Amino acid sequence: MKKTWWKEAVCYQIYPRSFMDTNGDGIGDIQGIISKLDYFCDLGVDVLWICPVYPSPNADNGYDISDYQGIAAEFGTMGDFDQLLQEAHSRGLKIIMDLVVNHTSDEHPWFIESRSRKDHPRRDWYIWRDGKNGTEPNNWESIFSGSAWTYDEPTDQYYLHLFDQKQPDLNWENSLVREAVSGMINWWLEKGIDGFRVDAITHIKKRAGLPDLPNPTNQQFVSSFPMHTNQEGILEHLCALKAETYANYDVMTVGEANGVTEKDASDWVGEDQGIFNMIFQFEQLGIWESELSTSQKIINYKKVLTKWQTGLHQVGWNALYLENHDQPRSVSIVGNDQTYWSKSAKMLAALYFLMQGTPFIYQGQEIGMTNVQFDSIDDYNDVRMKNHFQFEVANGAVPDVLLQEICRSSRDNARTPMQWNAKEHGGFSAAKPWIKVNSNYSTINVEAQIQDEQSIYHFYKKLIQLRKQHPVLIYGDYQLLFEEHSAIFAYSRSLEQHRTIVICNMTDEVVEIPELVAQNYQVLLGNYPDSRIAANHRLAPYEAVVLYGDV
Repeated sequence: MKKTWWKEAVCYQIYPRSFMDTNGDGIGDIQGIISKLDYFCDLGVDVLWICPVYPSPNADNGYDISDYQGIAAEFGTMGDFDQLLQEAHSRGLKIIMDLVVNHTSDEHPWFIESRSRKDHPRRDWYIWRDGKNGTEPNNWESIFSGSAWTYDEPTDQYYLHLFDQKQPDLNWENSLVREAVSGMINWWLEKGIDGFRVDAITHIKKRAGLPDLPNPTNQQFVSSFPMHTNQEGILEHLCALKAETYANYDVMTVGEANGVTEKDASDWVGEDQGIFNMIFQFEQLGIWESELSTSQKIINYKKVLTKWQTGLHQVGWNALYLENHDQPRSVSIVGNDQTYWSKSAKMLAALYFLMQGTPFIYQGQEIGMTNVQFDSIDDYNDVRMKNHFQFEVANGAVPDVLLQEICRSSRDNARTPMQWNAKEHGGFSAAKPWIKVNSNYSTINVEAQIQDEQSIYHFYKKLIQLRKQHPVLIYGDYQLLFEEHSAIFAYSRSLEQHRTIVICNMTDEVVEIPELVAQNYQVLLGNYPDSRIAANHRLAPYEAVVLYGDV
């Protein structure tokens, strides 16, 4: 594999609205990020991925963009962003931004012009269709519930929105749209940013003709993923986009690639011809919400992650992650956020962080932030879950039962304010935050963990240091161990004569190690004070051990 800076980097994802507020309006801002740049340096990360800070009406918290080349007033000014870029670069930190080009806001000038009249030159910049038999053009369901179409009375047509109705989809079949998107991307690259995380990119190509989906159970709307996810012809658009923009810069690109499989790896992340440097794949996410037994979930989790490790080896590069702004907190879903909160958070960190790929840390993950328990749907901001709640209640669901489901799976679990200290609002803001702070901020916060050498924060810091010290943890081959074991996730990394072994117990039980793997290896890191793995061949609940030796 070619060696390059973005393979060796550790990335940290910032959700600006919830990161740090410096002007007392309850909303995080760019100056808040600037104020914490030394925090990132101390932790050891190299790249900051910043979620959207563009102007937006915030129907979907900034992923509905109304101006691609501006900064939203609640976050600051373009001057603030330029200062952030300069101060980050002066510390050796790189900045990548979210690129959201499947859709815009309905308040973007392009869409305002598009909907103004049928014969407007920009009408075809979005996807408009006549109704069918007095209703929507087809039976596609929005990813955010309800119909994927909204009726526009003045022009007597419907527009397509795979997400919220305030997020109309761009028409990528229009060459002028593609030119405008490329021009915008180059504008940011010329400014000096270091790359992009590309949002929802697998949805830009729709099935020709926009046909109805089969509907044997006579649902009102049908999940439309098969009609707009990784469709034939999408690579032509993306190859052209790459050639006209980021291929001409030494930058990092990572695509959010729902629907892409490891078999597509060469096209999407191939070392020479791939569209992106790496992608976020989704396969492992549904495992923990399934009805399977815990042991089968663990086995399936191993199989999925291993499939991507081996499938991309010598082909492309993995993006490694546990959490992001769209997922609940990993320690609450995969780990145990009660009895084994610290141990399971550290175990999960070791498990994913030392695979082959570039690791991403989501804000608060490094201190083990947990899911939040809100008492009312009114406390939630997540448009996807609010739409789901209203739709299901209207169709007879019990509100209290539905609220418990939302408490577990809402995106707001990842969006509560960063917990900096035990002061009011977790040190995030002097004012009431835009969304409630998790009530456990007085015990789970950055200040307390920096002072505690055994904290989750320091465990992440040690993982980052290990990765930088040992090339085997970056470029080494991956091999799964104990493939069918129902509790242990273990794997080795090998490079030249060096070998590391990562062994994780994913349960709250003491488990036997099937065979001696630790002889003549030193313990680099463990999440228990005294790792005696070589002596007793057992792992304590949620124990993780990292071993190092010669092949």
